[in-house]
Amino acid sequence: MKTVTINKNDANQRLDKFLTKFFKNMPQSAIYKYVRKKRVKVNGKKGDIDYRLCEGDVLSLYINDEFFCDNSNNSFLNITPKLNILYEDKNIILVDKDFGMVVHEDKNEQKNTLVNHIKAYLFQKGEYDPKKENSFSPALCNRIDRNTGGIVIAAKNAETLKIINEKIKMREIKKFYLCLVWGHLKEKSGLLTGYLFKDCKKNTVFVYDTEKKGAKIIKTKYTVLEERQNTSLVEVELITGRTHQIRAHFAHIGHPLIGDGKYGSNEINKHYKLKHQALYSYKVRFDFSDENILSYLNGREFCVKNVPFAKEEY
Repeated sequence: MKTVTINKNDANQRLDKFLTKFFKNMPQSAIYKYVRKKRVKVNGKKGDIDYRLCEGDVLSLYINDEFFCDNSNNSFLNITPKLNILYEDKNIILVDKDFGMVVHEDKNEQKNTLVNHIKAYLFQKGEYDPKKENSFSPALCNRIDRNTGGIVIAAKNAETLKIINEKIKMREIKKFYLCLVWGHLKEKSGLLTGYLFKDCKKNTVFVYDTEKKGAKIIKTKYTVLEERQNTSLVEVELITGRTHQIRAHFAHIGHPLIGDGKYGSNEINKHYKLKHQALYSYKVRFDFSDENILSYLNGREFCVKNVPFAKEEY
């Protein structure tokens, strides 16, 4: 039998959700079986699956030893963090991600990820210690593609993570992108609508003007900021946030992003010699409708000043 004391980052989640995070290699069915057979007790009493944990609760776990092995991935401990921090406080970090860095682990990169650099940074500051956490680690609230640069929001604690995720879903955190597209748009501002279908096997999406089976509606709001000889610098606000939405949507209307090897034109891209698509998550604005621990951010806007392709030579 082992005991676990619930800390602040563990609190306010259901017992089954906590156990799923705590026992990373235990099947969901086994978790429910242990709870059903009264082998998980909360403060000495039978634990209920839907019980909301409170800070200070003590769990008594009568569970086989093999499930208590350390399954955490602490590869970040060997990283020298390299971050371009746009803003930071006790709850949140806004990081300006470079082109080429992956945000989370994937089949090609297991260690040198943005989230690992953030964990390493907070560990070295003494703000995060995996040995003192049961179920939480600093986490990203939004993600952008490897070859897209710009602002990524990271939460330092569980309450912040929950609030930011809710506010993004409720569109109370607005995200703006800069992109450089081929040609000049007829309408200098507007709302593009369409239907996006994702081919998961090919990691490619297709945009249609009318409804298609399996396709989801997309809405892309844009404003042309500057017209150049053959390109336009455009600000985009995503109303919906689908995979590759900006890249595929502008390609669909005949204005592909410069440097986009998947949805753009290789012939055009050769001329501009960009190694990545000209797309940057350059601005976020907090616009909360209620009071919370992040209310001090309400009304604030954060912006990356020097977006590479925003220069006139492009």
